[in-house]
Amino acid sequence: MENKQKSTFSRKVLFAFAFFFMTGTVAIAEPADNMAMASQQTAYFAGGCFWCTETDFEKIDGVSEVISGFMGGKTANPAYADVASGHTRHRETVKVIFDPTRVSYQNLLSAFWRMHDPWDGMGSFVDRGRQYSSAIYYVDTEQKRLAEGAVAALNASAKIDRPIATAIEPASAFYAAEAYHQDYYLKSPLKYKYYRYRSGRDQFIDEVWAGDITVYQTAE
Repeated sequence: MENKQKSTFSRKVLFAFAFFFMTGTVAIAEPADNMAMASQQTAYFAGGCFWCTETDFEKIDGVSEVISGFMGGKTANPAYADVASGHTRHRETVKVIFDPTRVSYQNLLSAFWRMHDPWDGMGSFVDRGRQYSSAIYYVDTEQKRLAEGAVAALNASAKIDRPIATAIEPASAFYAAEAYHQDYYLKSPLKYKYYRYRSGRDQFIDEVWAGDITVYQTAE
């Protein structure tokens, strides 16, 4: 193993010298992991219980990581109990890290609608209050454009006789939730499945979204 590492290093040094003589500059080989990380982008979605939205986003090919947390409030480093009480004005939010060469932001938007009830402005299923309400937090003008276009298309479709209640707001400080909330569906699968079933989330998704593969978007 040691000889192999020395050989690899020697090839990189020879390449750097050759590149220097040809161009007058030094070529630095970037590790493959760093190059892969450079292609990653971030999106933020609030769709009620973050256990559920985290689980659903993690199933999407091209999504490398999903973190449960909070966004949209004024208190720094809020605890889950404070957010759940509604006092901090944060929403339960997931941070989605994805590779845009494998899954587009539009794909994430389409998946997001089908994870929850975006017509409910007062919470999400059995969880009530702003802290469980629907929101898209955009990080740039392109995400904002696509989010607004998707909402406009959904409203125009009259899929349900109510306007979309999902807020579209600029991303602000994101705070990761406590460790026990991360990958909760893996850590406490029975409790997670019981909660999800009792919440009515999947029943709603099956009734409203089953068979609907429409890409709701007006932006070009």
